[in-house]
Amino acid sequence: MSEEHSPFERNTGPRDRDAEARAALRRERFYELVMKAIDELPSEFQDKLENLDVIVADWPTPPQLARSNIRSRFGLLGLYEGVPHTRRDRGYGMVLPDKITIFRKPIETRCHSWGEIEEEIKRVVWHEIAHHFGTDEQRLRTIESNRRRKNYPR
Repeated sequence: MSEEHSPFERNTGPRDRDAEARAALRRERFYELVMKAIDELPSEFQDKLENLDVIVADWPTPPQLARSNIRSRFGLLGLYEGVPHTRRDRGYGMVLPDKITIFRKPIETRCHSWGEIEEEIKRVVWHEIAHHFGTDEQRLRTIESNRRRKNYPR
């Protein structure tokens, strides 16, 4: 008895299924590293992470790239979308959660090992969390540049 497939379904052989399984494991490991980076934030930051969703997406969308003034989808590693703590007042409430998106494919493309991926995820998570607390891009770039020059641990 043979299986019938819709013309819209791809008949996947054993190799395709193996590749899909490996890709699923990579996505899961990447997500776990993002959650680990959040878990490793100092408690004074973790205690203030309220009304915030952190998600992993493969690539930034065209509107996300446009809002960030970035042309290449390889250039955006993470994105904070929301109202920073410094701009919230007493009227802030009953709003959708802020969102931090970590983009998997651009990070994986830049890195050559899981160790490098883990370090880059940690850097990107910290960067986007800083935006959540109100640090602007120019200030963050200065901080990150000084850290690289002085070789501070992350």
